[in-house]
Amino acid sequence: MIEKNKCFLLGYIQKSSGLKGEVIANLDVDEPLKYNKLESVFLELEGELVPFFVKKINVRPANSSALIQFEDITDNELAKKIIGSELYLPLEFLPKLSGKQFYFHEVVDYKVIDSVKGEVGLVKSVVTMTAQPIFQITAGKKEVLIPAVDTIIDKIDRDKKEIYVTAPEGLIDIYLAD
Repeated sequence: MIEKNKCFLLGYIQKSSGLKGEVIANLDVDEPLKYNKLESVFLELEGELVPFFVKKINVRPANSSALIQFEDITDNELAKKIIGSELYLPLEFLPKLSGKQFYFHEVVDYKVIDSVKGEVGLVKSVVTMTAQPIFQITAGKKEVLIPAVDTIIDKIDRDKKEIYVTAPEGLIDIYLAD
């Protein structure tokens, strides 16, 4: 059984389609067409990731959805049972990124280095419940929040696990002041 922390969320089953068990899945990815030849996915059912083999998939990039026919889902009644289930794939299925592009899970424990303040701390997580993603950084016993956006990120060194930033003037001081 694969663990959820070794996977990424691909999307979720939105609704059934037709009478032969096909489902419509919303894909929460930047490039949906990269997933047009999937052979299998994991569905989260009752807290467990269960493998499902894909018989047929038709990705619709215009609305980031896919029409999927699973091998063992052969009618509308079976399809209705998986509506709302989240779809997962192992992390190794993620396309490699370069430059300032990154996956949020990838930069956890990266060292953040500001062009003015120097070493700030380690990325604990990337908060996404805001208008823009935010690096949540542990700096000793304090927490520093810096927007995780292109205009602030100067460079990402994956070999050294370092993120170089130029934070807005005074931002880091707000968090580190006594």
